Amino acid sequence: MEKTINTFNGFAKYEVFILVGILMTIGTIIKLSGIADFSSDWFWLLAGIGLVVEGGISLVKQRRFDKKYKIVERKS
Repeated sequence: MEKTINTFNGFAKYEVFILVGILMTIGTIIKLSGIADFSSDWFWLLAGIGLVVEGGISLVKQRRFDKKYKIVERKS
């Protein structure tokens, strides 16, 4: 599992997330300006990819945090 997280961390950097956002913005501008007409399903596909990348980044960062700082809870 640790190796999978390291591989994902090497691949899913913030640059991928920014790239997906840029593609969504450019695609929306192209469609709204009438240059091309394509299905909105492509927009939602890019949005889904962006969410997966963001979730992966958050997961890796949270696991690093949890590993570094052990949280101890007191029973009351």
